[in-house]
Amino acid sequence: MGVAGPFPSYAARPPGPVMDRDEADRALARLGAEHEAIETSLLALQDHAGRRLLEGAELTGVTKERWSATEQSITLLWSYFDAYTGALNRAREVRARRRQPNREDLVALTELLRGQGVTVAHAAAGHDPSITGPARLSEHFTLEDLVHRMNELYARSLDMVVASDSVWSAMPARIDLLAAELRRTYSLAHSVGVRPGEHPAGDDLESIVQELTTLRVQVISDPLAFWLPGPGSSAPGGGRPDTTRYDRAARALDEVRREVEAVLAVRQDAEQRLVQLRDVLSRADRTLAEARAARGEVLAKIAASEVPAVNGPPTALQERLAAASEYRRHAQWHRLSPLLESLEQQADEELLRAREQLTAVTAPLAVRAELRGRLDAYKAKVARHGLAEDPFLIERYDAARRMLWSAPCDLRVAALTVQRYQDAALDMLAGRGPSGPEDRRGHP
Repeated sequence: MGVAGPFPSYAARPPGPVMDRDEADRALARLGAEHEAIETSLLALQDHAGRRLLEGAELTGVTKERWSATEQSITLLWSYFDAYTGALNRAREVRARRRQPNREDLVALTELLRGQGVTVAHAAAGHDPSITGPARLSEHFTLEDLVHRMNELYARSLDMVVASDSVWSAMPARIDLLAAELRRTYSLAHSVGVRPGEHPAGDDLESIVQELTTLRVQVISDPLAFWLPGPGSSAPGGGRPDTTRYDRAARALDEVRREVEAVLAVRQDAEQRLVQLRDVLSRADRTLAEARAARGEVLAKIAASEVPAVNGPPTALQERLAAASEYRRHAQWHRLSPLLESLEQQADEELLRAREQLTAVTAPLAVRAELRGRLDAYKAKVARHGLAEDPFLIERYDAARRMLWSAPCDLRVAALTVQRYQDAALDMLAGRGPSGPEDRRGHP
């Protein structure tokens, strides 16, 4: 039927002279082949699996509305085809009267093949939905017009049948596969305590169950509500199923499955993770104890220095660790999973803070050690140049050493005395000697 269907379309013919015998024979041969093609297409539509499903389904919504119109269109198609067949048979009868048709025969053939000699009664067939305006009891067609009308009805009917069948072929099977995966995930979730009302993932599972149940019912009863026509496509069935809701449910199930797998992993390695947590918190406690001891040493040995206070042990983390152990003991994996993740992060942060406090508390001792090392390094350098017995340098060295090895040590003054010894050593090594009598007396 033109570009929209498999039925042939007649080329437009202006009114013309009566057909001769050869023209009539060629037209009848073509009509016979066209009749066979039309019948084949209509029988294929009649036997289409989608049409049989539509006939037996309890339809709703847009599919119910369109199927009602399509059933009427299919009935009309057969009515039109019967009229087309009748016109062809009458033409064949006229041609079969004699081997050499006379003018009366050729006039009759011309009218049958080119004129509006095909009459279709609508009273029995129903109203053609492609016709606007008031219904008529019958219509008269040329064969060209009749094929064009069948073309339109066939395209719309086939489009509706193919679209419905495409949704039914794709969507329910996919929903069933996802539902099977959902049942497996649901069972596994319950085994690890992920249940509705007890865990957010359990609530999500319940929502997915309800969505898939509703979606399947709607797809079966109203497949055209889940059909996206192809843009600019005039071919019947051009488009694809709309899987938006299915895809959303599949993504939600993937998220729940990952959550359940995380909880399951907790069940498998919970004891090892708890042992590691206890070890991290124990190291944090030992580091804090070391920082407190170091703070006492710093206060005793270093003068005029701000020493930060040291925090006590992380009792709150210990309490939460005890709660995690209880969850494991009672197989409450869905509660243990988020708690362990939080505890692991906080324990690492606690150990880092303990190390930072130890570093801050022992900073004055590190400064004193650096000054002692610098003093001894310059003494060794002076000795290598034969100046170890120089009284002036000995005096400066002894003054710095008394400051650095006395308790409490004033780091500010000690740093000044070390710097003076360093400056004096550099002057000596450069050959300049001491800068004045005051330096020789060794006053700081």
